[in-house]
Amino acid sequence: MLEFLICSLLTIFPDYLVRRYVQGKRVGREINLYSMWFELRYGITACLILTISLITMIFYFHPSTSNVTAVFRTVTIMPESTGRVAEVYVDLNEKVSAGAPLFRLDDSEQRAALETARRRVAEIEAEAIVAQSELASADGLIAQAEGDYLQALNELETQVELNQRNPNIVARREIERLQVAVDGRDGARAASISNKRTLETKIASLLPAQKASAEAALTQAQVELDKTIVRAGTAGVVQQFALRAGDIVNPMIRSAGILVPEQRRIGLIAGFGQIEAQVMKAGMIAEATCIGKPFTIIPMVVTEVQDVIAAGQIRPTDQLVDAQQLASPGTLTAYLEPLYEGQFSGVPPGSSCIANAYTSNHDALHAPGISTPHWLFLHVVDAVGLVHAMILRLQALLLPVQTLVFKGH
Repeated sequence: MLEFLICSLLTIFPDYLVRRYVQGKRVGREINLYSMWFELRYGITACLILTISLITMIFYFHPSTSNVTAVFRTVTIMPESTGRVAEVYVDLNEKVSAGAPLFRLDDSEQRAALETARRRVAEIEAEAIVAQSELASADGLIAQAEGDYLQALNELETQVELNQRNPNIVARREIERLQVAVDGRDGARAASISNKRTLETKIASLLPAQKASAEAALTQAQVELDKTIVRAGTAGVVQQFALRAGDIVNPMIRSAGILVPEQRRIGLIAGFGQIEAQVMKAGMIAEATCIGKPFTIIPMVVTEVQDVIAAGQIRPTDQLVDAQQLASPGTLTAYLEPLYEGQFSGVPPGSSCIANAYTSNHDALHAPGISTPHWLFLHVVDAVGLVHAMILRLQALLLPVQTLVFKGH
């Protein structure tokens, strides 16, 4: 209607002035309800063409949408594993700080695993003490084996020397027996030395590795025990939290509630028509008015335009997708943020809004070598944005009336 009124001032009104004051035709006589079309046909036709062209230009270069929501971030409260609730620390709508405990799951299994890991660490430490004692005992065994070996070797050398002086004094079999005894005691000595080296390797490498593995298992058990206490990841307010002791929570099926963070606001998400995909660009200036904050125009800026349309997405399933299921046209998603800090305060998170985005040709108008028709067209495009801004302000005035009176909310 506003576009028609503006266009009529440039078409129908001049046509009427010519026919009234130039041609001398009078209202109620030559210009009446029945002859209006014939008398003002040029102005009416030009007004309709100009109105349609103006509306098309305005809504294409300065897109508008009512599919706008003041989105906010939420955090799902859920444990990392399935379990039965043993204790609840907070109530519904309670404000919590980051890291505050929310509820605790039954931890009997985790505590048993933690105690087992502790006992394993203690067992390895005891093995290290025993190994140190065995190492000290190994030194004594080596000394004993060395002594036995030297004694047997001396006896063998003595008998061999006697045999060399007089072969009839010492029997050949006795010398062979002594040689076997020397070889046996030498083997015992080597075994004692090898046993000591084994104990040293066990103390230096095996037991520390086993202790490190046991301590890692202990740490893992402690982590699993800590996971039974679900904490707030960020400061916020607990919503939809009706958990009680004895309930079963499952991260795949049933969450415990919702945490609405204090720093929860993201901005506005707007869905513009697909035909405006070539016009919507990041950096465009926009304006919005929200139901939660009536009679207020909020300057915004388009920070991001999603390069895909959500209605066309598909994901792997066990059924083929029929194109008819994707026939419903989706919208072009754009993200809007306040142009100035603090101007978005007072808008309730989740509020529905109306937004306009405005095309700016400032750089193109100052580009060298631009032709006059192109320069004039860009000027017209920028100028008609004023009409859309006026429409948004009228909507901001009428929005509370429509909501409270006509819809009865």
